[in-house]
This record gives sequence, structure tokens and C-alpha cells, in this order.
Amino acid sequence: MIDVVTKTLELVAEEYKTFTESITKKVIICAGTGCIASGALEVFAAFKAEIEAQGLDVIVDLHKEKDHDKEHVHLSESGCQGFCAMGPLVNIYPDKVLYVKVTPADVKEIVETTLMRHGVVERLLYKNPATGEVNRNQEEIPFYKRQKRIVLGECGYVDPEDIEEYISHGGYYAARKAYVDMTDLEVCQTILASGLRGRGGGGFPTGKKWEFARVENNEKKYVICNGDEGDPGAFMDRSLMEGNPHRVLEGMMIAAKGIGADEAYVYVRLEYPLAVKRMKLAIEDAMEAGILGENIFGTGKTLHIHVMEGAGAFVCGEETALMSSIEGKRGMPSPKPPFPAKCGLYGKPTIINNVETLAAVPLILRNGADWFRENGTATSAGTKTFALTGHVANTGLIEVPFGTTLREIVYNIGGGVTDNAGNVTGEGFKAVQIGGPSGGCLTEAELDLPLDYDNLIKVGAMVGSGGLVVMNKQTCMVQIARFFMEFTQNESCGKCVPCREGTKQMLSILDSIIDGSAQEQTLDLLQETGEVIKMASLCGLGKTAPSPVLSTMEKFRDEYELHIINKICPTNNCKALAVITIDADLCIGCTACARKCPVQAISGEKKQLHTIDPLICIKCGICASVCKFNAVIGF
Repeated sequence: MIDVVTKTLELVAEEYKTFTESITKKVIICAGTGCIASGALEVFAAFKAEIEAQGLDVIVDLHKEKDHDKEHVHLSESGCQGFCAMGPLVNIYPDKVLYVKVTPADVKEIVETTLMRHGVVERLLYKNPATGEVNRNQEEIPFYKRQKRIVLGECGYVDPEDIEEYISHGGYYAARKAYVDMTDLEVCQTILASGLRGRGGGGFPTGKKWEFARVENNEKKYVICNGDEGDPGAFMDRSLMEGNPHRVLEGMMIAAKGIGADEAYVYVRLEYPLAVKRMKLAIEDAMEAGILGENIFGTGKTLHIHVMEGAGAFVCGEETALMSSIEGKRGMPSPKPPFPAKCGLYGKPTIINNVETLAAVPLILRNGADWFRENGTATSAGTKTFALTGHVANTGLIEVPFGTTLREIVYNIGGGVTDNAGNVTGEGFKAVQIGGPSGGCLTEAELDLPLDYDNLIKVGAMVGSGGLVVMNKQTCMVQIARFFMEFTQNESCGKCVPCREGTKQMLSILDSIIDGSAQEQTLDLLQETGEVIKMASLCGLGKTAPSPVLSTMEKFRDEYELHIINKICPTNNCKALAVITIDADLCIGCTACARKCPVQAISGEKKQLHTIDPLICIKCGICASVCKFNAVIGF
């Protein structure tokens, strides 16, 4: 293992490059959680066996002795490469070939065609569903080509379990600069000048938060990396911890230098076992190398980092609840002020940043504050990662500059909206839920809105941690609101009455709308309850819990009214409010149903197909009972 106490980072990087001199091919298999679930580890094993069977020298560990007179194939794992819809993914260099949806059965053909003959297995290349165009590599695929992968730049390329490969890409240079060449004040001022804002949801200026802690006169201070990513459909922080854990550690080191901390915690939820494993391994390797621990870079400074595994409570994403959990208490929020920067973990000054925020910090120190501001908007500098999920062709992990429009994300990067069967329709976009249970929805009216912190707040939404759930026109917005309300109601810690009881009441009201028992005054009651919860709750979970409901009520009020007044679910997803229809193949036009309908909701000529007007129909069931041909459906 390397030792930066006796070697410089430059020497380590140079020695690493000598390890790669005899490598003629590099095969990188995505080993993020998504691809592993799709069989990536089996693909890795198949590659190793097949390369050996073909008589080629396969190298899995670059640091083991090898014959430099021979040519070798380097087989490695990476973190999430982002294109989750197409996993498992296999990248081959220097050919620059990306194969998608690879199975162990495909490996023999890949080895024989690409590794041995420099050819391409065309059936495994990405085919654009909209144009039919076949793309050879990431540079050609719109999903990658239209992104700006800065924070994710090395995630999906470097081996997350190889500290020397990270150093060879400039890793820990920024940390050394912070400890050796900069004062605490200069570190904080640089981050403030960059315009970096917290990527965990609130968007508070990171440099300002650090400065609050820096000026506190206390010998003991803490840094906490908040990896408790609990939003449904969000996996940005998990992917960064899995794919580039040393970048996260380096950001924590710089934060510690900036505020004068000597101890830090990475708080990761238990449901992220791979992230926990790789963060722990990264800390061990950095300790063994002398990068962490005592006398960092010969400065006499100390930093010890611990991994704390949370039990998965959503409320522990809130700062004060997270600190209570680390202290061994039940994860429940506390009133602020005092803020953590003044009185945090164990009563000491503490800064808490999420994973993505800290992962951006080394890049800022390495390239400068002005470089970071080259992307983004005037008030939201840099890029933002999003987990793109739902009814969209290209689901996955993306990174775009702030100011990118929703249209660009959904239609160009995402490849378009899909129907419930997964087919790209070209049309059919209904909404996007952004910011998870704390956020709001965006509609067609906001498709061209530049996404940044301030613009989203203006339209009743928020960046949040970065979840983007795309919904097509077959989606019931009342059910979506209920889904998020049920989530937050289950995750409420119960400490304050507005959140504990209010979310329960909102969930009950939404149930009444879905089952058809709601009255006209129900909407006013739902609105009033949501506003009270926002105003009176103790922590951020309660204050934002009503947001998805209030947002959908504002932008899809007609859909709520159809549920309540007309007892109709326009998407036919609510069983109790399903639209009653007549099957065209079974109806013979006998007129029995029309003659018996008490509200004249059925029309049609004799011996012709009859239809039911859903706005008039009272769902009494008489039509179904008199139809001898079972043509009335929906009951």
C-alpha cells in the first residue's frame, strides 16, 4: 500500500501509470447497485473466465507482479455509470465501445470480436428508440452527450476500491493544497466565492455555513457527511459513495481544514450496503496511506473519519435528528436555533453537508472558484445531479448545469415519455415530481423553465436532493399525492402534533377522495390542513410534507374536482371511481340500458354502439344489470 508520508502524490501517480504501461485493453464493468442487481457481477466473472480461456493475460489487480513483456487486459469494476435503464454496462478502451444490457451469454462473442479482432458486436450497442440510430460509445449517445458530468466525471471510470487510481486522476491534490498552502479563512472564502450551495435540498451557501463554524472559538469541531438519502426514487448520493468514495472523503478533509475540525462522520443508511462497504474501505486505505489520521501532509493536523450506519428513518436526513442518531439517541429533530454550526454534535460546532456538495469541493479547490461558476446560473452555480425515473425511456443518474430546462432533461437526455407499457409515445407528458416528498410537481407549462433553486421555489417546487419522477397522462395525480403523503406520514417521528396528526388527517382525506366519499368542502379542508402543517411543524420534514399535495391541488385542481364532484377518476386508476363504459365488440344496440338509465347518461341509435357520458353517470349499476350481453364494463 502507498504511503504519502514518504512519497509525494505525484510519485504515487507516476508509479501507478507504470502499472498500466503493458495494458492493451481495459474492460470496465459497471458495478453500481443497479447493474449488480441486473447481473453485473456474473458478467464480470464470465469476462475473467473467457479472457483466460482465450489465452490472454487478464489483470484484475494492477498492483500484483506481472510480466511487462506481455500484453494484458485490465478487467475492472466501476461505480454507477448512470445509464441504469441499459445495464449491465460494459465499456472497452481504447476502442471506446459501450455495450448495453450485457449478459454472461454475450461475453464470449465480445471477447472474440472486440478484444481479439477489434471488431464491434452491433446487437449490443445502444439503439436510439426515437431515431433508430446505433451509437458506438458514450460520446455518441444523447443520454451522455447532452450532460455535463463534472461531479460524476470519474464515477463510472475509476475503480472505487483503488486509492492509487484515484490519486492518478489528481485525487487528494486539493486536500493537500488546503492543508499545506491555504489558511482556514482562505478555504472558506474560496468555497463561498464559488457560489456552491447545499445540494441536499435547502440550497444554503456552503461557504457561509463553513464560515459560521470556523469563527466559533472551540477546540473541538465536527464535520458530518449526510448520506441518509431517503427520497423515493433518489439515488444520487448512493451512487457517488459507491462510485467515487475518495472524492467524498477529500471533500470532507477540505471542510475539516476550513472549520478547524479533527473528527468527522459519514452518516449512511443501512439500506446502502455497497456504499457503506466502499466508504469504509476508502477510509481504511486513506488511513494506511497516511492521508487521514495524524500529521496530515506533515502539517501536524489530525482528522479521523467514522462511518455511522443509520437505520433508515427518513427524518434522520434532517440535521438535528441525524446528530441525535449519531449520539446514540432516537433520531428526532430539535428546534433551531441554535444551529449546528454553533452547537451541533455533542454540543460542539458542526457542519453538515450532503454527499454531492462535498464531492464538488475538491474540484473547486483544484480548478478555482471562477471555473465552477462557468456552469449554472447567476444564483445557482455549477451542476446538479438528478435521479431520472418514472415514465421516461432513459432512466438513470444524470448531471446537468443549473439552468437546464425540464424539456431538455425529459426529451433529449431522457429520450422521451413512455406509456405504461414502456413504449416511447412522443406525447403524453403530464408532470414531473421534483424534490421527492418535500418537493412539488412541474407541468407542461414549466417544461421550458430553467431549473435552479430560485426558479423552482417561484413555481412551488424545490430542487431537493435531486429526484425527478416523470409521469405520463395515464397517471392519477391524486394517487401520486397520496403516495408521497403516506410516505411522509409513515416517516414522521411523531414529536410534534402538526406533523404527527396532520399528515394522518391529510392521508385520510386523500383516501376519501380516492374512494368516492369526499364532499365538495373536502378540498378546502385539505388545503387548510396542509397550510397549518407547513406553518406549525417543528422540522423540515413536517414543513414540507404537504408540498406534493398542495402542488398537485394547485396545478391539477380539475382532476381533484372530477374525483370529488363527478366521482370520476379521469385516468381510471381509482377503482371506486372507474369510468363505466360499453364494450364496442359486445354491444348490439338493443337500447335496454338507455331506456333504464335514470339520469339519461346513455346515448346511441338502435342497433348502433351506445356510449355512457361519465360526467352524467351516477354509477347506479342498472345498465349493467339489464344488459344481456355483458357489454357494460367498469363495475
